[in-house]
Amino acid sequence: MKIKNVVKVMNFQSLLRMDKSLKEAEKYRDVGDQVTEILRRIVYNKNLILDKKIITPDPTKPLLNIYIANDYGFCGNFNAEISRQIKKDKDCYKIIIGKKIVYKDDKILLKIDKEEFNQRFTEIEQTIESALGSMNYSGVNVYYNHYNSLTSFKFVKIQLFPVEFKGEYYEGEDFVIETNITNFIASLMSFYICYQLRMCESISYAAENVLRSQITSSALDKIEEREEEIRHEEFKIKKEKSILKSVENFKKIM
Repeated sequence: MKIKNVVKVMNFQSLLRMDKSLKEAEKYRDVGDQVTEILRRIVYNKNLILDKKIITPDPTKPLLNIYIANDYGFCGNFNAEISRQIKKDKDCYKIIIGKKIVYKDDKILLKIDKEEFNQRFTEIEQTIESALGSMNYSGVNVYYNHYNSLTSFKFVKIQLFPVEFKGEYYEGEDFVIETNITNFIASLMSFYICYQLRMCESISYAAENVLRSQITSSALDKIEEREEEIRHEEFKIKKEKSILKSVENFKKIM
């Protein structure tokens, strides 16, 4: 019974954490969509493209990938997808978030614990700013487990840089530029990427609690199943004793 109560508490806590992280992600989502649209209007502005004042990544350069994993227990499968992807991406530079990811190579730019994500986020920002300022990468991607519902999540990849092109250039707009436009776009892009990372981290946290909820719910089912078996055994023993007693009483009467 004590174990069952502990598992119930764990299950309830995972649902609370899931709800909290989804609300946190929601705060970023709406603004993130607006920032994405603003970036598209600047990066894919026809006048800036003709003036060659936009950031154009070099496709021959390597990728920078960001991986958001998990620090805590009950998440082996959750981290397994991340680990497999990292091993595939041998030629990519990496930012790894999650202490349970055991991987080393000379292309890891930064590795931090998941629980230190907020405290050390400045380091992530500086790494991203440096990456965009030097333009040493052809693109920036994030890999994480995306929350779908109370019962499911999915391992996904999102391209953060360059910003997705919708197939048309923005025309009829011009900008008054009083600064270095390349530095300005790089700074804006860095802000956008970091904003998206915060949202992805929150959604990832919700997803890992989906897995915890599934595991604890399964454990509760097994505990209840075992309790039912014990009750059945106790009833069987009690019935056998009752029958034996009735037989003994009948023998005495005879």
